[in-house]
Formats: sequence, structure tokens, C-alpha cells
Amino acid sequence: MPPGRSAGPGAEAELPEYAGHYRLEGRLGSGGMGVVHLARSASGMQLAVKVVHAEFARDPEFRGRFRQEIAAARRVSGAFTAPVVDADPDAERPWMATLFIPGLTLAEHVKQHGPLRHAQLRQVMAGLAEALRDIHRAGVVHRDLKPSNVLLAEDSPKVIDFGISRPKDSELRTETGKLIGTPPFMAPEQFRRPREVGPAADVFALGSVLVHAATGRGPFDSDSPYLVAYQVVHDEPDLTDVPDDLGPLIMRCLAKDPEHRPTPDELMKELRRVSAQYDTQAFIPQQRRTGAGDRGPSHDAAEETHSRSPGAPTDAAGSSRTADCPAARTPEAPGSRATSVIRRRRALIVGGALAVTLSIAAATVALTSLSGSEPSSAPSTSTAGRAAHSFKPWASELGGRSGDSAAVMPTCSYGGGALRCAVSGVLAASVDPRDGGVLWSRRSTGADSDSGASPATAPVFSGGLVHAISADGMRLRALDPRTGKPRWDMDIAAYNGRVLHAGGTVLLIAADGTVTAVDGATGRKLWSHRLPGQTQPTLAYFGKGLAYATTMSPDGSTTQVSAVDPESGAVRWQRRISGNLTPVGAPKGAVCFTERNMASETVALVRYAPASDSLHRSRLTTALPQATATLHGDSVYLLAVGGALVAVDTTTGTQRWRVETSISRGSAPAADDRHVYLTAPDGRLLATDVRTGKPLGQTRPRLGSEPGRVVGELPAPVVGEGGRVYGSAPDGSVFGVDGREPGRW
Repeated sequence: MPPGRSAGPGAEAELPEYAGHYRLEGRLGSGGMGVVHLARSASGMQLAVKVVHAEFARDPEFRGRFRQEIAAARRVSGAFTAPVVDADPDAERPWMATLFIPGLTLAEHVKQHGPLRHAQLRQVMAGLAEALRDIHRAGVVHRDLKPSNVLLAEDSPKVIDFGISRPKDSELRTETGKLIGTPPFMAPEQFRRPREVGPAADVFALGSVLVHAATGRGPFDSDSPYLVAYQVVHDEPDLTDVPDDLGPLIMRCLAKDPEHRPTPDELMKELRRVSAQYDTQAFIPQQRRTGAGDRGPSHDAAEETHSRSPGAPTDAAGSSRTADCPAARTPEAPGSRATSVIRRRRALIVGGALAVTLSIAAATVALTSLSGSEPSSAPSTSTAGRAAHSFKPWASELGGRSGDSAAVMPTCSYGGGALRCAVSGVLAASVDPRDGGVLWSRRSTGADSDSGASPATAPVFSGGLVHAISADGMRLRALDPRTGKPRWDMDIAAYNGRVLHAGGTVLLIAADGTVTAVDGATGRKLWSHRLPGQTQPTLAYFGKGLAYATTMSPDGSTTQVSAVDPESGAVRWQRRISGNLTPVGAPKGAVCFTERNMASETVALVRYAPASDSLHRSRLTTALPQATATLHGDSVYLLAVGGALVAVDTTTGTQRWRVETSISRGSAPAADDRHVYLTAPDGRLLATDVRTGKPLGQTRPRLGSEPGRVVGELPAPVVGEGGRVYGSAPDGSVFGVDGREPGRW
């Protein structure tokens, strides 16, 4: 909404000019307890600053409640909320600054444009279910979810205003004072047992919010808050004009008994069942029709997974979902894209994903050497060069097991002439890239074997061995690449999963910032020390040469970058560069970074050439929310939440092309000289022309057997030799397709 200068009558008529050191530029809105102002930081970042009314600033009880709100907002800062930037609950006029998120509230949208269309309603329902799931996981109960506390941001709905009392919105009182909440959007227990309110109250409020979004009114409607309270506690909700397919689900949210309401996870599961496709398949034109002898894109998943011995080819049509790139891509992976920046262990459940889980069909691939006995040997790298026409798409299952809370899907890398994969229950498996035959597989042991957890990263070919990290992140195990037998083992619990493979060297980062290097072939320590200027470094490696350490300054305004020799630990160069930077690749003579703002939007690309100490920063035409990126050649390919896929030339800083993929969330892109590849949450592998962005093909969806389960981070496609592309699917399979002909997928 446009900011105004008048705060209305009373104490707010004279607006304060500053909150802390933030200049207040205009009023965004007001409530019973305070006024929200548009403000700007010294760096120019736009903020929404809530300043408490003077009368409540004098109330010690209120100050305590405001402190709780600040703490709650900080705990839940993430993709579905407005992140807290700064706050001072002890100021003369307490205030809290959050990132300014442009967009109407749901209340404003309904007032100005009427009820949401069905597709919009479904998207808001999914987004708010995801938001409540994350909020509740942080140990927070909102207690005042209502249309005016839902921002319809460009990428997803955001929940704001955590826990502040609104006495002007509610005339009702409890025995201990003012009731927290707004009657039309409160749960029965908030009136009956306000001290016992739990997460289920937010689910009830969600149901009321959705009725308002669908109809323009609440399920309990009266001018009197007392009558509304009676209706909430005793009457059935009015769902007239609510879409028929969503009505039963919303009715469950509005159950009088908290025990009968779905949890946010259950809500997402049910919503997935009634709304078969959140991510449309409009990205790619209709696929070619197959001949009588071809396998069309609509045949059963069971037809794609055949019981066979390793090395026996199958003509199962290639399917979607990708294999996870390792924390570092080794030199042995030809054509590999820039490797991932080292990350903390993957979250098991991430909001916004399509529901997926591992489905083990009756006709699965028979695993060999589950106990580590020697099977047939892995293919040599020379076999990967056989003619393209001899390669047939394949799909195989690794025989993992599903956990209790999330879909289980394999993660893979390519190295040493084979795919190296892992899945829940399987520490590492070697897969023949020619036909999908499982050459050997080693089961997880100990606590990992019972947990159902998925490995944090894919196994990596390093130092001539296959390195696999246990699902709990406690052990690094080096295995023989031909047999899967153990060669050496290392306790890495002290490094909290912060492990990076840089060619034949393993880099481990301790909590105090010390980096330790280990020989990938022997497990012998090579060096261990702090890196100058790097307090808590994040490391990245891009397939050859140096590793890059980055540490952001406390205020997020600069990034310290150091180029490190992985084998010796010597720092070859270091440079402090303005902006919050993440390295994405190292083209010849340079390093490329993405720059993010405080809202986790990618806003620029930076190319730094250390030899000449020259730096070129290219601002993006449009900020890309939560974008993932990869570099191939001199171009960076970025996929944003919401589906925008963008190509930028790093040498000129110009945007080469942009395409809207129609998927709300995807994997990090992967690229070769012909195509850009990415994976959709429903398991499709999509390909675009690397020169123009033109969509060229996609595989069919491959969902698991329990659509209520959701996946975490989507693994990126793996580009192998001979133009082949490999991935993993939500149904638990690993697959291979010919990347040179995506139109035939």
C-alpha cells in the first residue's frame, strides 16, 4: 500500500522521525497497539517499522508481551514471514523493524478485488499451511491469524504480526485481562480456555481466513463480537460459496474439538489429494506421439522398473527427478557444472514441495552385495564413450526405505565412470550409467539403519575412492569403487556435517572456523588451521583448482573471499567485496558470485578477476526470490521460487533470456553446451535451449505411493558423459535419459 504521512488523531498525530537510527518515511498502517511505518536503512533497504503507541509503552506488561513478539518473529523468520532486521523493546517508544514486503494484505485484496479465484484460493491455502507448519516447528503459536495479517507477496503469502494484543479489535476480556485475538478468526478454545491455546487454534483460524478469502465474509458473521464468540463456540460454520472440493477440508479445520483438526502437514497432504497439480505442465508443449513400438509417456511406473541383473539394458522410458549433486564435484566428472556451496544437513521437510515418497514396487531391481561382498566390477570410463544410439533410457530402484516424516529419494553424483547414489537405508550404491544396473550397494549401519533418514549429500568419488557420509552426519566412510568394501572410516561429528570434497582432498570446517584437510585416498590429515579473515567460512569448489572460502560481515554489507589451495591450505589471494555474496562458479581467470539482499532475493551477479583485481557487478533486471544458480561457460543460469529461469552473460552482465517455467519450485539448474536442465517437485525433468531458453522437452511426473509426504531440497540433475543426464525420482528410482534429445523424452 502507498505510505501516508498522517497517523491519525491522538498521540500518533505527531509522527516520530526515527525509530533507532531508521528514518520513518510514511505510515503503512495502524492497529490497536501501534503504527507501522515505512522506513529506510542507511544502505537504502526498505523496512516496515512497528512503533508502539505511547500509552502502551508505559505499560510494563505490554513491554513484556512485545518482547515475546519480537522473540517469536525472530524464531520464525523464513520464507513465509517478514524477517526481523532490528528491534528495541526497551526504547521510550518500543519498535521492531522487519523487511518491507510489497503487496496487499489478504483483507485489502478481498476488499478491493473481491474473493479469490479458485486457483488463487488453493495457492493461498497451500502457502499458509506451509507457513503454519514452519511457525509451529519453531515452537510458536500465532494466535491472531486473520486476513489483515496475511501479506500476498509475489512469491508466496507471508504471515505477519506475531502475538501482539489488539484490544481495539476485541472488546472481550478474560479473567486475567484483554483477550488475545480477533473474534471472527479465533478458535473455540481461545474463548473457553485461553491459557491452553495450542497450534490447533491457528489451524481453526486458517479455516476462517480461507472462508473469508473465498466468500468475502467469515464463517461466523455478526456485528457483535459477543455473538460471534457464541457462534464460534456453538454454531456450525457457514461455508456457502466455498468451492466444493475445498469445503470438506476447510470444515475439518473448523472442528470445535482441537483434536479433530488436521495438522499443517496433514492439511498439505489432503490438499495435495484434492488438488492434483499445483505445478502445471504448461511449461512444455504437448509431447510427440509415440509409435506402436515406443513406450509413451503415460505407461505405468511399474513398467519402468524391471527386475534385472546389473548390466542388463532396459528400454524403460526416462523419467524425472534428479540426482543430488555432492557437496563438491570432483575433476573426474566431465562436463560437471559448478559444484554446490557447502551446506548444513538437508531439512527433511520443506514447505511448498509437491508431496512425494519412496514407492518400492514389486518389480524392483535386485540389489547385490548388500553386505559389502564383491559384485561385478564398475565400468571403466572408456565404456562411457559408446555411440549415442546404443544408449536406451532406463530407470532403476535402489531398494531404500522410507522414514516417518518425509519422502525418501536418492541423491547421486557422477565420478569414476559410474553413478554414486544413496537413499534412506543405503549408505552408497554404484550404478552402471549405461543401463542402470546396480553394481554394488552398502546398507546403512547402526542408528542410521533404523532412522529412515536420508543422507545429507550424495556419495562422492574422491582420491580414487567412493566417499559417503552417514545420514546422521557422524561418519565419513571411504569405500572401494569396484566392490563397495570399506577402505577407511573417520569420525566427523565435530564438524556438524560441514564437509566439502575438493578433488582428492576432503575439507572439514569446525565450529570455531578451523579448516582441516584430509587426503581422500588415505584419510591422512594434510593440514589444519584457521584461514585469515575467515571467522566462520563457507567453502565452495568447482571441479578443479582452488577452493573458495567466504564469510559475510555481521551487518551483511560485505563478504570476505579467500582462494585456498586444498592440498596445502595456502591462501592464494583474498579480497573483501561489497554485498552478501555466494560463489557459483570459476570461469577461466575469474570467480563469479550471486549477490542477495536481506529478503534472500538475488539482485546482482559479480565477476571478479584476481589477476587484474577487476570487479564487475551486474544488476539483475528483476530481483529473483530464493534463486538457485549454476555456471556453465560464461553464463549463469538462475531458477527463482515462482518459476522464473534466467540466463545472464557474466562477461557483459546482460540478461540473455528469461522464461517462466510454471513450476513454483525446482532444483538448482544443471547445464551442458546444449541445454539447461532442472527438476520439478512432481518428478519431471525439464530441458530448455541453452541459447534461447526455449522449452524443448520434459519427462512425465513420477510421484511416490504416499502423496501426502513431501521432499526437502530438490536434487539437481547430474550431467554425465556422452550427453547423458541422470536423476532420481520421488518414487525412489534413479534414471538416465539422452540429454541430446529432450523432445523424445
